[in-house]
Amino acid sequence: MTEEVLEAEKKELTKQYKELLKISYRNLTAADKRLIRSAFDVAVDAHKDQRRKSGEAYIFHPLAVAKIVASEIGLDATSIAAALLHDVVEDTEYTLADIEQLFGETVARIVDGLTKISQMPYDKNASLQAENFRKMLLTLNEDVRVIIIKIADRLHNMQTMDSMPEHKQVKIASETLYIYAPMAHRIGLYNIKTELEDLGLKYTEPEVYEDILSKIKESKEQQDAYIEDFTRVIKDSLDAEKLNYDIKGRPKSIFSIRRKMMAQSVTFDEVYDKFAVRIIYKSDAENEKFIAWKIYSIVTDHFRPNPTRLRDWISSPKSTGYEALHITVMGPQGRWVEVQIRSERMNEIAEKGYAAHYKYKNTEKEDIGLEGWLNKLQETLESSEVSAVDFVEDFKLNLYSKEIFVFSPKGDLYSLPKGATALDFAFHIHTEVGLHTRGAKVNGKLVPLSHVLKSGNQVEIMTSEKSKPTANWLNYATTGRARSKIKSSLKEEKKEIAAEGKVILARKLKSQKITLDEKTVNQLVSYFKLNTSLDLFYRVGAGIIDNKKIKDYAASRSNALMSFIKNRIRKPGQPEDVNKEEITEKYDQLVFGKEEEKLDYKIANCCNPIPGDDVFGFLTVNEGLKVHKQNCPNALQLQSNYGYRIMQAKWIDSTQSDFRVELKISGIDTIGLVNDVTKVISGNLNINMKSVHFDSDDGIFTGNIIVVVKNKNILNNLVEKIKNINGIEKVKRA
Repeated sequence: MTEEVLEAEKKELTKQYKELLKISYRNLTAADKRLIRSAFDVAVDAHKDQRRKSGEAYIFHPLAVAKIVASEIGLDATSIAAALLHDVVEDTEYTLADIEQLFGETVARIVDGLTKISQMPYDKNASLQAENFRKMLLTLNEDVRVIIIKIADRLHNMQTMDSMPEHKQVKIASETLYIYAPMAHRIGLYNIKTELEDLGLKYTEPEVYEDILSKIKESKEQQDAYIEDFTRVIKDSLDAEKLNYDIKGRPKSIFSIRRKMMAQSVTFDEVYDKFAVRIIYKSDAENEKFIAWKIYSIVTDHFRPNPTRLRDWISSPKSTGYEALHITVMGPQGRWVEVQIRSERMNEIAEKGYAAHYKYKNTEKEDIGLEGWLNKLQETLESSEVSAVDFVEDFKLNLYSKEIFVFSPKGDLYSLPKGATALDFAFHIHTEVGLHTRGAKVNGKLVPLSHVLKSGNQVEIMTSEKSKPTANWLNYATTGRARSKIKSSLKEEKKEIAAEGKVILARKLKSQKITLDEKTVNQLVSYFKLNTSLDLFYRVGAGIIDNKKIKDYAASRSNALMSFIKNRIRKPGQPEDVNKEEITEKYDQLVFGKEEEKLDYKIANCCNPIPGDDVFGFLTVNEGLKVHKQNCPNALQLQSNYGYRIMQAKWIDSTQSDFRVELKISGIDTIGLVNDVTKVISGNLNINMKSVHFDSDDGIFTGNIIVVVKNKNILNNLVEKIKNINGIEKVKRA
C-alpha cells in the first residue's frame, strides 16, 4: 500500500466516523459519544491488518454496519458500539472477556450472540449454518438487538458482494432470502426487508433481476405522471380540510413484482399494482385515528374503492407493530391503485420497526407488542430437542405469516398467522389446552381440528383429559408453536414405549441366546433398515417388530457368512440389468464441480430439470447426488442450510437424449385452435408429441400437452410459436 492510499483511507475513515455521530437517530449524550469512540478505537486497532475481498480496509465494514444501525434502524449507543465490535472476537486476537472488561456485560453479550459457532458439530449431517442461526436466535431470549445488528451486518454484506466468487454469492443470497429477509419483516424493518429481498434476487436470478430493474426504470416517468394525476384530483379536498400531508409514490420491490409474475403467470406489463400511493399526514396523538378516516373518506369520494381490499391496521395493528389504512381504489385511467394512509409516527414505525417504538414510549401498546412478539418467539426457541434445520423451519413458520384475528367464546381477540387451524388456536390459548384438545367449534358449529380459521371467527376448544396428540396432528397444525409442542409430546411418548421395547427385546433375544449389546443393536438397526436405536426399541415396544421378525433376524445371524458369500457372488451379475448405452448417454450430459466430473445422479422430482436449465447438484444422505433447478422451490432451503453439500453442475452435451416436458396452455376458444396447436408441434422435426388433452368451458380453453424435446432451446422456440397462435393467452411448463 502506498502512503497516499493509506492517507486517503485515514481521511475517509475520519469522515465516515463523523457521519456516524451525525446521522444517529437519537440525541447522543457525552457518555454515549465516549462509548462509541472507544468502540471505534478498539475496532480500528483490532482490524488494522485486515482487508476485505474488494481490497478496502476491513474497518469500513463494521463502520458501515454501525451506520445502518444508527440511521436506518435507529438503535441506541450500546447497539452502535456492539455493531462496531461485531467481528472483533470472531476475527481478531481480542476475546469476549476483553470486550466485557472494556465495555461491560451488555455489549459483550450482544457481541457473543453475533459471533459464529467456530467448531463444526460432530454430526456430519447437521447443518453448521442452521446451528449458527439457532445460536443467534437463542440469544433473542436475552437481547433482541443481536438479531437487529445481524440483519444490518447482512444488509451491508449483500450490498458489497460483487467481488465474491459466484457460488458464495448464491449461498449467501439464498440464506438471506431464506431467513434474514423474513426476520427483518417480522421485526418490522420493511425498508431493509425489501432491500434484502431485491439483493437476494440479484444474485440468485441475476437475469430476472436486471430485466425487471430496467423495466422499472423505463416506467418511472409514467409512474410519476400517474401520481401527479392522482394527487391533482384529491388535493383541493385535502387542503379544504386544512390537513398537513405529503403524497408520494412507492414502487413495489423487484422481488415482489417477480413473485406476482410467478404466482399469477403474468408478464411485467400485466402486473397492475407495480407501485402504491402513500399519504403521510402530521397529527397529534388524539386526532391520529380520526384524520386517517377523514383522508380515507376524501379518497373514496373521488375514487371508487374495492370493498374487498380494505385493510384496517389502525384499529388492530399487526403484531409487528405496523399501523396504517390500506385501500385499493379505481384510480385515473381505470387502473386499480393501492393507497396507504399513515401518520408520521406510523410511517416511522413502518420504516424503522420496533426501534422506532422507543421514541414513542408515552403509549404502552408498542411495548406490549414487542414483549408479545419476544414471548411468541421464546416458545419456538424453547424446543431445543429438534434438529437445527427443523428449528429454523419452525422459526420461519412464525416469521412471514400474514395475520387473522379470531375471538374466544368470551369475546377476547387473538391474532394468529393466516392459514392457522382450530388446533393451532388451541395451542395458542395454552399448551395444556392444545395437548388435550378433543374437538373445536367455529361460530357454534363442530369443525375438524384441521379447519382453517378466518378473520372474525369465534372459536371454542373442547378438551378431555384422555385426549393426547397423535402423529396426524402434525398434518392439522401450521404454526411453529403448535408443531413444536406436538413433536415434543410425541417424542416423550415414543421414549416411554422405547424404554419398554428395550426390555422386551433383551428378553426375546436372550431366549435366542443372543446378548443385547451395542454390536447387536447396530446389527438390528441395519437389518431392519432403521436410523437409530430409539426407532428400533420403539418398534419393538409398539409391536411393529414382532416375535417372528426377531426370530428371522436370529436365523439370518447364524448363517450371516453364507449370505455374505451369496451377496458377493450375486453382485457381479447386477450390471447386466443396466443399459450401458443409457448410462454413457446420461453421463455425457451433466458435469459436476470445478473439475467437471461425470458422476452418477438422479433428477429431483420437485423441479424436474431438463438440459439447458440452470442447475446445481445436492448430495443427499440416502439417495446420492440429486440435480435441482436453480429456481427450484427447495433451492433456497438447501443452499442456505447445506451449502457444503451443494455441487456446481452444468449441461455440456444434450444432443443425445430426449426429455419429456408437460406444457399447460390457456386462452380463448376459437374454431380450429386445437388444429393450429397440433400443427405447430408436429411441424417441428425435433419434437414428438406424446399426449394431448384439451378442455373448453364457456369460451375458455385449457390444454395439457406432453412433448418430447432434445433441449431447452427447442422447447423455448416451441413455446414462443404456440404463444403466437391467435387466441392463446398463456403457455407455461408444468
